[in-house]
Amino acid sequence: MIDKVVASAAEAVADIPDGASLAVGGFGLCGIPMALIQALHEAGTTGLETISNNCGVDDWGLGVLLADGRIRRTISSYVGENKEFARQFLAGELEVELTPQGTLAEKLRAGGAGIPAFYTPAGVGTQVSEGGLPRKYDDAGNVVAASEPKEVRSFGGVDYVLEESLTPDYALVHAWKGDRLGNLVYHVTAMNFNPLCAMAGRITIAEVEELVEPGELDPQQIHTPGIFVQRVVAAPGVEKRIEKRTVSGGS
Repeated sequence: MIDKVVASAAEAVADIPDGASLAVGGFGLCGIPMALIQALHEAGTTGLETISNNCGVDDWGLGVLLADGRIRRTISSYVGENKEFARQFLAGELEVELTPQGTLAEKLRAGGAGIPAFYTPAGVGTQVSEGGLPRKYDDAGNVVAASEPKEVRSFGGVDYVLEESLTPDYALVHAWKGDRLGNLVYHVTAMNFNPLCAMAGRITIAEVEELVEPGELDPQQIHTPGIFVQRVVAAPGVEKRIEKRTVSGGS
């Protein structure tokens, strides 16, 4: 048996170097690996390229790293809710590769499955396929880097754009339960991007709310098999925040 448990989040991320690329699970603030993000922040790691549905909010999630200038480039599908993100992008401090959400999900899944590229109809006829989508500005607001045109082919009379898959250096994910072998179970909507990131990372690090012994998880309920996971850290009681709260008035 290979016991993949490490003693702390700090130990789990200790070897992530400056400039590393990392896929980070979560959608908004749901299912984000906050214990690992905080440990990476405390380690002082910088120059990161993040791959995530979004980049957190101004004071939580990946926004914690962003606020201190630790992220140089991000691949995301949604970048709202974060004023500092907008400021850095428009000031030329941050490079951003916007990707359709389904395409981003498939880029990660395909990377984990060993598929180097795939064709999709999403983005055909737009700057996604034709190029010219701003990726980086200078401090005067001029575009200094833009997306390149991508190959488009027709199948059955329908055009599709070629997208390359993603295999980042590391993946950080959050799971509800995990065992010492790295098998993971996610809780309801925290499934989001976590299983995809876990597949794609060359080294995948999972924080789990509940650490159990091998054999305690129902094999039919496991979402990410341990073969994809290299490190597991227990993170009981990790703080969970709600991005937006809506309440109804009482009578």
